Amino acid sequence: MSQVFSGKSITVLMGGNSAERAISLKSGGAVADALAEAGAVVTRLDTAATGWHHSLPLETFVFNLLHGVGGEDGSVQGLLESLGVPYTGSGVLGSALCMDKAKTKLIWRSLGLPTPGFEMIDKNSDLAAVIERLGKVFVKPVSEGSSVGMSIAHNADELEQALTLAAKSQVAVMAEALITGEEFTVAIVNGEALPPIKITPATAFYDFDAKYVSDETLFECPAPITSAESAELRALALSAFDASGAEVWGRVDVMRGEDGWQLLEVNTIPGMTDHSLVPKAAAAAGMSFVDLLAEIYQASRSRSSAKSGAQSDSDVTDKGDAGEVRHGA
Repeated sequence: MSQVFSGKSITVLMGGNSAERAISLKSGGAVADALAEAGAVVTRLDTAATGWHHSLPLETFVFNLLHGVGGEDGSVQGLLESLGVPYTGSGVLGSALCMDKAKTKLIWRSLGLPTPGFEMIDKNSDLAAVIERLGKVFVKPVSEGSSVGMSIAHNADELEQALTLAAKSQVAVMAEALITGEEFTVAIVNGEALPPIKITPATAFYDFDAKYVSDETLFECPAPITSAESAELRALALSAFDASGAEVWGRVDVMRGEDGWQLLEVNTIPGMTDHSLVPKAAAAAGMSFVDLLAEIYQASRSRSSAKSGAQSDSDVTDKGDAGEVRHGA
């Protein structure tokens, strides 16, 4: 078992108020349990309450397992940076950019990276014209994860219904050309693309239930593709990850259709539940769950140190200081 966490004060952020609260609690709980077993002094902190940051222990390190709005969009990252608290994963800019699927796709498009065509839609859009231009579409809120509010539309009437569903998220909505083919995801950890996973959902697409509830979704890792195809997919995913400003760890979702690989989105704080894909990819690469957490932790500390020019591993205190909390800020 990794000795990286022995005696370290680590706070796991989870829960929050987004539509992905339930999954965040599961992810955070799984990570907190593993860290505690590895010897860390763990504080579990649900950020749903106002002023939660006052409960952060002094000189702690944050494992951010907040999924969705508020935790994955740069907001909590900015707060932690203002408090001088190091944390896992992408920084403010990368988090904010990757949370907006449309802006991410615009960057990829500008760099010549393959991604399906899309349009932003609202109640004033000519939905029939959208269908005429894009064909069948995948409708999704631009800044929700876990497939919240997503659906497929084959015609203008279905698109209107899909828009109504997606608009319940109260964020902008995009219609993306539907790619028919095989679905893959590639986990990125510390600059390395892990073995790709092929996803075959029992439902029409990889929705919330397929991700977190169903036992019928088929995950094949490593994906049943040639070594050359795997290398090509991993290189594409890593390029997309870096281009979007993401850092340390995350997951890149990709489709393979008639025109080859098509990038869908980057998830900067993927799920870490027993149904989640990053742990599956890490296991295929020979990493235990604790090894995966250690890799994320050490890479995140390096990123934090590079930004601050001062933070070092010795700044994270041992058990004796873990009980103190910050009352200012």
